[in-house]
Formats: sequence, structure tokens, C-alpha cells
Amino acid sequence: MTLRALAILRAVDLVAAEDTRHSQRLFDSHGLTPRTFALHEHNEQEGATRIIERLAQGQHVALVTDAGTPAISDPGARLVARVQEAGFTVIPVPGPCAAVAALSASGLAAARFHFVGFLPPKSSARRASIESLRALDAALVFYEAPHRVLECVEDLVAVLEPEREIVICRELTKMFEQIARMPLAEVLAWFAADPNRQRGEFVLLIGPPPGSEGIPPEAQRVLKLLLAELPLKSAAKLAAEITGVPKNALYELALELKG
Repeated sequence: MTLRALAILRAVDLVAAEDTRHSQRLFDSHGLTPRTFALHEHNEQEGATRIIERLAQGQHVALVTDAGTPAISDPGARLVARVQEAGFTVIPVPGPCAAVAALSASGLAAARFHFVGFLPPKSSARRASIESLRALDAALVFYEAPHRVLECVEDLVAVLEPEREIVICRELTKMFEQIARMPLAEVLAWFAADPNRQRGEFVLLIGPPPGSEGIPPEAQRVLKLLLAELPLKSAAKLAAEITGVPKNALYELALELKG
């Protein structure tokens, strides 16, 4: 909680909260007494109308969510769009973001990251989503809930290369915060060693594909398609001609993919 956020919560006329009971604990801990009403994924359109009416009267309204930044895997995006369409200004109040906090303490040296958020709840759809992300030359950032984290990790293990690094960030900024980095091949044993490791809110980070440093994602995709039809050397040579990436780099990547 930043000093700026506290000042704004003291100054606004109304606070829209994802769960007013949950937010009340936050307000109580800082001696805040704002007027509140609930705005969540099930009433966001109706709540947006109410907020726009308040803004039209010259009032100021703040939006808070339970355990993250509004509109980032949390309610708020539809509200922001409606308020902007109505001609009013939306001002972000920067604060903790689980994805960025996890990346900063992950130890992953990836030059870029791809924020995914929550994967689909069903395994077949989840695996398809993971497969579609497999060739991205970036760290992958997922959110996951405690009741589904083990299933999600099992699907990551089933689809991705075992030597890729995974970083499990559990309960960030809370009392039982835990950050652990390991090869993907070891993660199921890590969870099995202590049932408490499945508790809490999770950010899961996956390192870039092996051998992908400096090789554009499109070149990796072309190489994988050719490897499915051609011998290794021929696939690497043709991929180099198509993409302009050096043949030796593609050959090394092809060896790792085949291995």
C-alpha cells in the first residue's frame, strides 16, 4: 500500500470494491472510513452506470480489487472502458503487481516476458493453450489458484521441455511467501514433498525454450515444422534459407529439439 493510494482513498467520495468485506480489513488497518459499494465481475456493467452518474455529479470514485491490480486478471476493464467512453478521466494508482514482483525475484534472465494470466480450467484446453505458447522466446507468466495449481503444473510438465526452468512464487507479499526455482522435471516432486506448498495464491513463471536465445520465434516455428517432415540437417539448412537465421544456430536448436 503506497502513501499516494492511502491519500486517494481518504479523499475520494466513493470506493468501488470487489468485495467490501475483504477491503474493509484493509481500510481498518489504515484508519480509513470511505463509503463503499461492491463492484465485481457479475455486476460490473451495472456498477459502471452508477459510477458514471457519480462522476457526472463532480464526485471522485476509486476502484480496488481483492488481491491484485484492477483489470489485470481482476474486474475493472469494462468499467474503465465505460468511464472513458463517457468522457471521464481514468487515473492509474501504481502499486504492487504479482506478475512484476515475481519476475523481479525469479532469477530468470529472459529479455522479455509474456503475461498469460489464468489458463483455462479444463486440462485439454489448458494443454492446448500451453502448446500454443511453447515456441515463444520469452518467459511465460501464469496466475493460478491453490485448488488447481497441481493440475496446471502437471500439464506444464506434460507439454513443455523438462529442462526449462520453472519459478513458483507463492503467497507474494504475505506471511508465508515462498519463491523456488528449479528445472520443470523436478517440480512435481517439489510439490509432493510438502502438501503446504499447494496452499496460497500462485504466480508460475516458465523460462524461455532451450536453445532459443537469439533465434526469433518465427524461425523456431519454421524449424519445428520442417523437422516434422525432413532429416535434421536438411531441416536446419532449409529453415536458414527461409528465415535468414544462421544455419549453425538452427542446427544446434534442432539437435536440442530432437534430443
